[in-house]
Amino acid sequence: MNPAEPAAAALAARVHRALLERGMTCATAESLTGGLIGAHLTSVPGVSATYRGGVVTYATDTKASLLGVPEDLLAAEGPVHPGVAEAMAAGVRRLLAADFGLAVTGVAGPGPQDGKPAGTVYAGLAGPGGNARALLFRFTGDRSGIRYRTVEGALELLDSAVREGVAGNTRL
Repeated sequence: MNPAEPAAAALAARVHRALLERGMTCATAESLTGGLIGAHLTSVPGVSATYRGGVVTYATDTKASLLGVPEDLLAAEGPVHPGVAEAMAAGVRRLLAADFGLAVTGVAGPGPQDGKPAGTVYAGLAGPGGNARALLFRFTGDRSGIRYRTVEGALELLDSAVREGVAGNTRL
């Protein structure tokens, strides 16, 4: 078991409770984590009330075809970019009709990708008002550690947004 896994499991349960209290839902779009965020969320009993589902868009072209990430953005910046994370979050929110869309894209390693070092991760979040933002993480460690820290960081971002917002009036 990865050392970050218990923390991620606890965060998933906390996110579910916060969404449930507010009558809200979320959806996920994952690249480098390959479904780990969704796996943690679906390990929580009763999460079907708050988790609409997820999309794994590991290949760059699926970010465009499934989530509507602009192809010109992907061509100009590559898949590891804040605008890509924001577009992924907005796309999965729209696709799965959720209040919040949470997305991650980055470099798990072991080596760099497109000039970006391993551990470079963007988490995107799109909220009920349609606003989106991205947060940059710079993790260290091996591939597995980077992936689990990404899960934890993304769930913390979602938890904060849900808790700070007022149902129907969440600002990002």
